[in-house]
Amino acid sequence: MLGHTTREALALKKEWDMSRLEKIQAAIESLSEEEYSRLREWFARKKDWEQWDQDIEVDSQSGRLDFLVKEALEKKSKGRLTDL
Repeated sequence: MLGHTTREALALKKEWDMSRLEKIQAAIESLSEEEYSRLREWFARKKDWEQWDQDIEVDSQSGRLDFLVKEALEKKSKGRLTDL
């Protein structure tokens, strides 16, 4: 590693050896409290909901939610639906 001190070379080697996850973890650990709070909010609101939307789509297409449609149609035919 031309032009680098031993310490710098070791730091570069360590960076190259780190996995992507380790780099993300290190970046998260270096965040300020405010930045960490914003990251948690983004992850909870955006990523968790995206996964939930995907799960609902798969369940709907597979027929796992058909019982809910049946239940709603039965209540509608009996005039027992309530507003949310």
